[in-house]
Amino acid sequence: MADKPSIRRKGFQYERELIRLLWKKGFACLRAPASGSKAKRIIYPDLIALKNGVILVFEVKVRSKLEPIYINKEKVNKLIEFCYRAGGLGFIAVKYLGATNWRFIPIDRLEATSSGNYKITKELVEKGLNINDLIRLTRKESLLKYLNK
Repeated sequence: MADKPSIRRKGFQYERELIRLLWKKGFACLRAPASGSKAKRIIYPDLIALKNGVILVFEVKVRSKLEPIYINKEKVNKLIEFCYRAGGLGFIAVKYLGATNWRFIPIDRLEATSSGNYKITKELVEKGLNINDLIRLTRKESLLKYLNK
């Protein structure tokens, strides 16, 4: 069994990688310090990025294999609650190591499983937004079009 602290460290490494990418593209970013900690009652996303007054909120998922990603409904509900309180847009940021660049799945496009949790398929990732799509969302006319879908 893998060492849990090293798995968390790797997760933090990819969160920092995504922050650097977003920062380079002009976003103000921060990583939630309690992300993945024992602060279960507090609603924290993994990352928050802001640009031109637009708030983007992320849960980050990185996998080494092109397999479906399952996300607990509690985690998604917390992300939705944070977005509601902040007035932001929620995404699952996904990266398959060695196979994809970062892709961003809007939380309203997640596929529910029969147990009420959520699943992200490879096909959903392929249809996800890329970094340039996120930049376009921070332009007022693009944001209005996105919100009115």
